Amino acid sequence: MKQNKYDDPLFFEKYSQMPRSVGGLNAAGEWYVLRSMIPGLKDKKVLDLGCGFGWHCRYAREQGAQFVVGVDISARMLERARATTHDTAIEYRQQAIEDIDFADGSFDVVISSLALHYVAAYEVVCRKVFRCLAAGGTFVLSVEHPVFTALAAQDWYYDEQGQRLHWPVDNYQQETLRQTRFLDTDVVKYHRTVATLLNTLMDAGFRITTIAEPQPTAEVIAAYPEMKDETRRPIFLLVAAVKPV
Repeated sequence: MKQNKYDDPLFFEKYSQMPRSVGGLNAAGEWYVLRSMIPGLKDKKVLDLGCGFGWHCRYAREQGAQFVVGVDISARMLERARATTHDTAIEYRQQAIEDIDFADGSFDVVISSLALHYVAAYEVVCRKVFRCLAAGGTFVLSVEHPVFTALAAQDWYYDEQGQRLHWPVDNYQQETLRQTRFLDTDVVKYHRTVATLLNTLMDAGFRITTIAEPQPTAEVIAAYPEMKDETRRPIFLLVAAVKPV
């Protein structure tokens, strides 16, 4: 199943108003950790899977990347990315992540930010990324944390006054799709355990180097008070892995 909710005009408009859509990488609570997991990009060939508005593509070029390819299934997302990108060394391609077919060793670094929990064929993507990376190359990815995706409701447990008491976790071991609500829209996400997410990378041939479960900094929470409860449970899982030489 290849989703493309972002080409729905109403969904796209709501997404465009989110802090990370307006403020870019610095408005993303996990960025300060994800950035530290990305290797030096000077003269590197970079692929961004699920590139959205192109924030990571432009960041890679700012860091001296030789060229960048951004892949996204959404025409609307890529239209915005192209409108805000003025760099011939960045190429945007409309394509589902699971359909990529680059030559062996085409890239030095592959990034995927908050996209792979929408993809059914995670195992296939890991194998394709491994193949298109050069030896010694790095795959840095972020997904919604399995603690967050375990229940389709993806919401807190509240008391009678509406106060958030705790984050419920149930059906964790049932690795199936979850019909969730995101921005008032029905969206399919794929729940995988931490073990599955990591073992699939290793089965594809990767060596995992870093795992992170970041929380937003005090500065981010001060700028975006709605993130204050993101310190109470992990919302994102970040992984860096390398293709052995």
